[in-house]
Amino acid sequence: MINYQTPNLTLHPPRSPRVRLGGFVHLPRLLDKARAFIADQAGDYTFPCPLDRRLFDFIGVSEDNFIEAVRLGKSDTEMLAWVRENMTPSRRAHEIKAWSDWLENVAPGDAGRHQNFANEIGRLAPARDDIVTTFDRLELDDYVSFGGRG
Repeated sequence: MINYQTPNLTLHPPRSPRVRLGGFVHLPRLLDKARAFIADQAGDYTFPCPLDRRLFDFIGVSEDNFIEAVRLGKSDTEMLAWVRENMTPSRRAHEIKAWSDWLENVAPGDAGRHQNFANEIGRLAPARDDIVTTFDRLELDDYVSFGGRG
C-alpha cells in the first residue's frame, strides 16, 4: 500500500504531473516529491527540479518556505490553503487554469533540451511518436522506471 503522507519514491513514482490540486497542475506531484525528500525516500527524483521551480515562480514562493510548510505534515488540502495564502501575486482561477494548461502542453524548449528529450524517448520507447510534451516524457519515464515497457 502506498503511503502518500510519506511516499517512498524508490518503490513507486509520484503522482502524474497532470493531476491538479486547486487547479494547479503539477502541485500534487511536487507534494509527493517534497514529502519523499523530507523522508529521505526520493530515490532518483530531484527536488527541486526545473519543473518544480516553474511552479514556485508562478506562485511566488521560495522552495525553502514551501518545504518548511510541507515539513509541518500538512495535508494536500492544507498545503493548497497555504499556497493560496502565500502566493504573490495573488492569482485568479482563470490565471491558474491558463498557466496549468500551458504547462501541461509545454515542449522541451531550446535545441539542447530537444536533443535530450529525443535521447530519452530513444532510450525509453524508440518506436513511440506520440511523446511530444514534457509531461508525456515524465509519465513515460515514471512508467518505465518501475517496470513498464515503453
